[in-house]
Amino acid sequence: MKGFSVDLYELQKKYCSDRTPYVIPGEPAIEHIFSELYNVPVKIKKDYFKIKVLELLLYLGGLEPGGRELTRYGSQQTARIQEIHALLTEHLDRRYTIEELSRRYLLNTSTLKEVFKAVYGLPIATYMKEYRVRRAMELLRESGGSIAAIAAAVGYESQGKFTRAFKDVTGQLPTEYRREHRG
Repeated sequence: MKGFSVDLYELQKKYCSDRTPYVIPGEPAIEHIFSELYNVPVKIKKDYFKIKVLELLLYLGGLEPGGRELTRYGSQQTARIQEIHALLTEHLDRRYTIEELSRRYLLNTSTLKEVFKAVYGLPIATYMKEYRVRRAMELLRESGGSIAAIAAAVGYESQGKFTRAFKDVTGQLPTEYRREHRG
């Protein structure tokens, strides 16, 4: 990108910890933008960072001026959605339906889906698919577990479904990813 002279590696070191970005704390709706920065092959890292900066600018440009998008939702609804997020991410081995979550947290299904997307930036199913794959990426890099065991650990009932989801999100097969990123 012409005229782009910011040292992206220095920005990453300055503003990002192991997993949580310091740039915009408490803004889970853009977590996915930053989380993807940690699993990029070195040969494309600089160009990938440029794309992520553009994605961030596009996202920020879409926010309503003078306040956060979430102000139209009550803090109680937002807190329930955060509880739902915690439940979903702490129990990856369990699949919850929208109806089940709706009954459990006393939210109608439309509100649950709408507020979750406003808070986390993606529909629940898409968010969880990406979350599961990001967790699987960590396990592939850090553990010696089989692909089937990792698939089960992140909530996939079959290795085939896991492999398809992994490839949808990353563009790679889990075996390719592991080979490329194991240290």
